[in-house]
Amino acid sequence: MVLPFRRFVLLLGLVMVVAGRARAADDLVRRTWVVDGVTREALLHIPAGAEKGGAPVVWVFHGHTGTMKQAAASMPIHQHWPEAIVIYPQGLPTSGTLVDRAGKDSGWQAAAGAEGDRDLKFFDVMFADLLGRHRFDERRVYATGHSNGGAFTYLLSAKRGERFAAVAPSAAVLGRGFTDLRPKPVLHLGSPQDPLVKFSWQERMIDQLLKLNGCGPRQAGVIGYTLYPSSRGTEVATYLHDGGHRYPAAGPELIVKFFQAHPGPS
Repeated sequence: MVLPFRRFVLLLGLVMVVAGRARAADDLVRRTWVVDGVTREALLHIPAGAEKGGAPVVWVFHGHTGTMKQAAASMPIHQHWPEAIVIYPQGLPTSGTLVDRAGKDSGWQAAAGAEGDRDLKFFDVMFADLLGRHRFDERRVYATGHSNGGAFTYLLSAKRGERFAAVAPSAAVLGRGFTDLRPKPVLHLGSPQDPLVKFSWQERMIDQLLKLNGCGPRQAGVIGYTLYPSSRGTEVATYLHDGGHRYPAAGPELIVKFFQAHPGPS
């Protein structure tokens, strides 16, 4: 049967998308660690030549109910920055503050001290193991995540901030512990139409970040990418989109460009 040209093109595009998502996870390696007696795991992209040292490192955290494989497909940082070591960790069943209060699905601790700090400890174990295996560039370490994974990214910035050159949370806020944050380049991705992590909460988070980093006032109602210069050299950027709580398709490319522009202190 001969398909109409338009339908053929649509089907071909769908096949390419599916194939691209499969490749996003197929070229990753799985590693496990034991943290407080619990086996934890992640998918890693290790670039060719990583043994020579000097590669940047990016942690990517899935949202609540997500998986490491899904994060690698929907937030494929390694495809946009193949020279970087990219780590997609797997969360554990977690009681959510906005969804899944029974804690049946995977996620991340929402605040310092929650869940016995299991995820902060998990990060520490991964970092130490990576440091022992690879001579990566400790000045160029980054983290990003969506929703609950974005909130954990903010928590890492607050509690392990000395490790990171910049962070890029999506659809997230830091619930508690803002006073632990220190000036640092941040790219915040969000949507005024977000029905879950209310945009008014995100606006307050952005305003706090701008004040902390010595930036000018937030430009209200601006959709797209906005960069706020900093008097402290730690600029803040926002990318606002109309996709609600969905992770934006433009996210990985924008995040990689932001990270590349912020190599950390020399």
